[in-house]
Amino acid sequence: MPYSMEFVKPAEIEAQSFAIIEAELRRRNVSCPANQMPILQRVIHTSADFDYIQNLTFSENAVEKALDALRSGADIITDTNMALSGINKKSLHALGGEAHCFMSDPDVAAEAKRRGITRAMVSMEKAARLSSDNLIFAIGNAPTALIQLEQLIREHQLAPKLIIGVPVGFVNVVEAKELILQSGVPCIVARGNKGGSNIAAAICNALLYQLYRA
Repeated sequence: MPYSMEFVKPAEIEAQSFAIIEAELRRRNVSCPANQMPILQRVIHTSADFDYIQNLTFSENAVEKALDALRSGADIITDTNMALSGINKKSLHALGGEAHCFMSDPDVAAEAKRRGITRAMVSMEKAARLSSDNLIFAIGNAPTALIQLEQLIREHQLAPKLIIGVPVGFVNVVEAKELILQSGVPCIVARGNKGGSNIAAAICNALLYQLYRA
């Protein structure tokens, strides 16, 4: 049986997708604070997964604190080049911030090999040495990055404005996310095994678009 396709102009595809998501959220009687809803919607738009209604968890005032940081020119640190490429850097630059990923840096690779730890862990250490203390971390792949962040926070070497903790997988993923939720640092976490670099970038963009969309 042939499928009947609807013609949608390219410029209208995103708007129509969000309208479908909004209708489904209304049907399910989903409600959340106004500044959290765009984040939930964009994560669902990116993943086509309504499980994030239950999974996506916000610490108290996390969005407000993240928006304040972005208004002040916060930099965003990611654990993958995929997440880095997905962040709307025009919007971030307009607010005075930069996006960084240190995973491919030769010094990071050499140090990780020397110590027998992951590059994600060394990347977080390198981020902690940045001159700016206005940092948002978007972690979508490596639970070891979250584990290292929690240690750096506990040792008072780092005080992130926000941690987006959404690594995907099975080994230490759930535990690492819970560690961040208990850290006392503002965070947005996808509890459970789901997540990914695309989700990390989507959350960054949902925050940015509440302030400026290039």
